[in-house]
Amino acid sequence: MSDRRGEQLAWQRLTPKQKRGFMAVKENAVVIDGRVYDSEGNDHSHRLELVVNTTEAQHEALQAIDEMTEHEIENGKFVFAFFESCKTMLELYPSLTQADLARLMFVGTYTGYRTGRLQHDNGAAIVKKALEKLVGISRNKFGEFYRKLIVEDILQEVGDELYVNPGVFYRGPIKETGYRLNEYRHTRLFRKTVRDLYAKYTGRATAQLALIYAVLPFLNFDTNVVCFNPQEPNDDDIHPMNLENLAALLNYKDTYKLKRALESVKIDGQPVFWLPQNVNDKRQRRIIVNPRVVFAGSAESLKAIKVLFA
Repeated sequence: MSDRRGEQLAWQRLTPKQKRGFMAVKENAVVIDGRVYDSEGNDHSHRLELVVNTTEAQHEALQAIDEMTEHEIENGKFVFAFFESCKTMLELYPSLTQADLARLMFVGTYTGYRTGRLQHDNGAAIVKKALEKLVGISRNKFGEFYRKLIVEDILQEVGDELYVNPGVFYRGPIKETGYRLNEYRHTRLFRKTVRDLYAKYTGRATAQLALIYAVLPFLNFDTNVVCFNPQEPNDDDIHPMNLENLAALLNYKDTYKLKRALESVKIDGQPVFWLPQNVNDKRQRRIIVNPRVVFAGSAESLKAIKVLFA
């Protein structure tokens, strides 16, 4: 069988979603020194194979798309969120309320690629007045929220334009942030998912979304389990938190109230937080986060976690 025939069969065996994902990357791919980058500068060389197509056209083609790339595309691609391991977000930003943290997470999805400028997906800058409209709260509440972002050095004003501190959110190659981030960890925060959640959970419910941002410092990347030792590479040595532990960290006096808040957050009918019973103590529940919202592990780990939320 010729290589061309094999390529055709491989294409036919792809699912419709995989084909769409393949074309999205292929149409915007850039090849530099033999490595394949998407339009946002993410290196896909470990996922995509660059081959020479020996037809009359003699053009280069991208041959494959894996589940990780498909996952990123389906959930609106991502922005990197930075945080300190095992340090709560309220410790990092003491002036922000829970609702403020949810709004901050939403605002971060509009971080411009490589520039850090707040902007819409079409490239139009988001100035202060446009940001107020986007966040969708009263003028007084927005004024207070905006002042906090400036004081906490999360946003910086440059003329009329607003720029996000790259030590908080960044889109693009990490090495280009210009910051020394040795003490920080980072994960992918998926933009479309976060925006969809923010549109759905308005008013008082906005504070519930802060739980997503709040658990990041305690999230194990390979399993998406909330735990005491999030940087542990061995799954067998992870020490998961139960609801009581997390409630204490997040200053919830009522554990049941936290449980209800976690269980109430859903995306397209799927839970954002899964709370399975501890096999050793059925009175306790562990916390696992849906990778449609945040994920920084391997493609193999992604496949295993997605099964839990199917």
